[in-house]
Amino acid sequence: MTIAEDVLASARDRMHKSVDSTRHEFTSLRTGRANPALLDRVVVNYYGTPTPLKQLAQIGAPEPRMLTVTPFDKSSMKDIEKAISDAELGFNPSNDGNMIRLPVPELTEDRRKDMVKLARKMAEEGRIAVRNVRRDSITDLKNGDATEDDVRRGETDIQKVTDEHIALIDEALKGKEAEIMEV
Repeated sequence: MTIAEDVLASARDRMHKSVDSTRHEFTSLRTGRANPALLDRVVVNYYGTPTPLKQLAQIGAPEPRMLTVTPFDKSSMKDIEKAISDAELGFNPSNDGNMIRLPVPELTEDRRKDMVKLARKMAEEGRIAVRNVRRDSITDLKNGDATEDDVRRGETDIQKVTDEHIALIDEALKGKEAEIMEV
């Protein structure tokens, strides 16, 4: 395997990870449907330690417009409820002593537009990550002991891979926008 092939394989792998990361970020966006991933960013102050909610409770979506949070430790119920309220996700938690129910309200048109803007921002961050991989890969290629022809060919191949991965991000963004704007 030549240096150019190594650099290209590494670039392809890192770009793929950037696309996967962007897709995962999209799952945390609220679309009007209950999805446990909506609570991925919630961090609970558990005995003085910031702890992700999913480590403290089981999160479920028994209905299309309802999330349930069942803490493993019932004494953390108030802390979890406070963390969900403080996360400003638009949920109004109700506690029945055993679990916290989170009705997922309908999104307003303005809120949907805000969500689309946020999705576009996430997609742009993904594109930037892919372009950074391209830049690093081209630098690695030039700093290696490849010939000028190999460098030029490698740059062309890296650009093709970059374009493919940016297209994947754009495709995921298009799907997420459609999902958000769906009433």
